[in-house]
Formats: sequence, C-alpha cells, structure tokens
Amino acid sequence: MKYSGIGFLLLTIFSNITFAQNNRLNHNNTIGWVNYFGTVKATEKMSLQTEYQWRRAAIIKDWQQSLLRLGVTYHWRPSVLLRVGYAWVETFPYGTYPINRLGRDFTEHRIYEMVQLSHQEGRLECSHRFMLEQRFVGRYSTPTQPSEDEYPLLHRARYLFRFQLPLLGRQIKNKTPYVAAYDEVFIGFGNNVNANIFDQNRIGLLLGYRLNKNLRVEAGYINQIIQFGRLINGKNVFQYNNGIILNTNVNFNISKQQKEQ
Repeated sequence: MKYSGIGFLLLTIFSNITFAQNNRLNHNNTIGWVNYFGTVKATEKMSLQTEYQWRRAAIIKDWQQSLLRLGVTYHWRPSVLLRVGYAWVETFPYGTYPINRLGRDFTEHRIYEMVQLSHQEGRLECSHRFMLEQRFVGRYSTPTQPSEDEYPLLHRARYLFRFQLPLLGRQIKNKTPYVAAYDEVFIGFGNNVNANIFDQNRIGLLLGYRLNKNLRVEAGYINQIIQFGRLINGKNVFQYNNGIILNTNVNFNISKQQKEQ
C-alpha cells in the first residue's frame, strides 16, 4: 500500500509535467544586442541616465526591438541610487510566433521607478536593482487599423541581481579586466496582465574591461525567456532567445566640482 501511494504520487507529478509541456508552444531565436549606457553627472547628487539598446534577431539580420530610455538619478548614498524615467520601445515581428497577434510592429511608452543597492563582498561587487514599470503598450483594435489606436496600461515589476569580479587585483580599477553575471526576472500584475504573470527572465555572462573611470566595455552571452501575454490555440507561448550582447558604458562629469578641479 505504501509503494502504491508513492507510485500514484509519481504518476500524478509526471502527468502534470506532461500536461504543462503539451499545453505550451515553444520556439527559439538567435539574438544579438548592442547597448549603450551613458551617465551624465550634473551635481554631486544628481545625474542623467541615457540609454539605447539595438536589439536584433537572427544575430543582426532582423529587428527584434529598439529601446530608448532616459532617467534622472538621485545618488542618495554611495551604495543607494534612486531613479525615475521614461522609455520608448518599438517591438517588431520576428520568429515563428510574433508577439503581436496580427504580426505587426507596435510602440510602447513606459514610465519607470528604480532603486539600486550595491555592496562589496571581498573581491566581489554585487548590485540589486528593483524596478516598477507602467507600460502603455500599443495595439490595433481591428486588423485594418493602419496604426495603434489603443494603449492599455500594463504593470510590471523587475528584480535584477548582478555581480562582477576583477581578474587582476582585488578591485576593478583602470585597465582592469573582469567577469560579470546577472539574472533578471520580470513579473506582470494588474488588471491587464492577461496570460502571463511571469513575463520573462534574462541571464547574462560577460567579460568586461574598464579602460578608465569614464569608459567600460563588456561582451558575452545572453539568454532570454519570454512568455507571451496571449494564447495561441489555447496554449501558452514561450520564446527562448540565445545570443550575444555588447555593452558600452560611458560616464560624463559636467558638475561644478569637476570644473573646479
């Protein structure tokens, strides 16, 4: 009787896993992202964050996404950053199942709020980024509509954990190579969350080099898993994207303190 109960439990678990897999549509893409991040320090406490991400599918052949993001950062403490900002995003049809049900590109406008915490653990530099997004995602009310005419509000929470480790010495200083890794999870919530509370997850593995205090470059591997906010033939759609990522980080200092030095 004891073993029959265990067998029934295993059969139930296996059946649930099989059902979950059969209730999915999976497809894979190869992606290539080229990103620019610029920080303009205006005062000791305030800075402007500028960012553009050129996201491609089929490595670089097709468009995946274009993302422009701006933000104002308050440096509350050396280890605590607060930021509010705006992002303009254009998403294009790519892959076997396009994100838009009509197979068309669509525009998204975002407002976001962010808190970033950082700390040092021996040679390891760690950071935690918490972000809330209010997303106005464009959609077409009818297939014949020439452009997006509706912008429902979607809410999303994001958490990113990143660590980086110098390959030479105990700190990442000028002319220092380093390795970095991060994971970011996206969770949707609110009235318009539709089919996906889990929105996506990203993992990155990077090799970086800090040339000086104003310039860092990174290159490596990115893995992105996206769950669509709609069903196709009654099934959840999961997109698995793998590829390369290139980051350039530039710092500008226009503060009065810098000018006086």
